[in-house]
Amino acid sequence: MKPVTRVYLYDDEGNKFFGEGPYRLLRGVEQTGSLRASAMAMGMAYTKALRLLHTAESALGYPLTTRSAGGHAGGGSKLTPQGKAFLEAYARYRDRCAEENRLLWQREFSHLTP
Repeated sequence: MKPVTRVYLYDDEGNKFFGEGPYRLLRGVEQTGSLRASAMAMGMAYTKALRLLHTAESALGYPLTTRSAGGHAGGGSKLTPQGKAFLEAYARYRDRCAEENRLLWQREFSHLTP
C-alpha cells in the first residue's frame, strides 16, 4: 500500500485546466518542436491536443506555445518563456506535493501497515 498524488489545476469556476496529460504534451513539444508529434507520441488526437492547449492558455491568460504554420519549410511549435516557466513551476509543485504526501503517509500510517 502506498499513497498516490495527482495534481490538477482548476480555474476560478472549478474547471480542471491542467494536469499530468497537458504537462507531458507540452514537454513533448519542448523535445520535438511539434504539437502534432507530441500528441502522436502520446497516442492523442491532434484536435484533443489543441483543445487541451487552448483550455490551459485560456485559464492562464497567456500563451504556452508559439506555433508556426507548415509549408515547404515546415511548421512547428515551441514553448514561450512563460510556458517554460509555468511547466517548471508545475513540476516543482507536483513533486513537492508528492513528497509531502509521502511524508504525511509515513507519519500517519506507518504504524498501521506491516
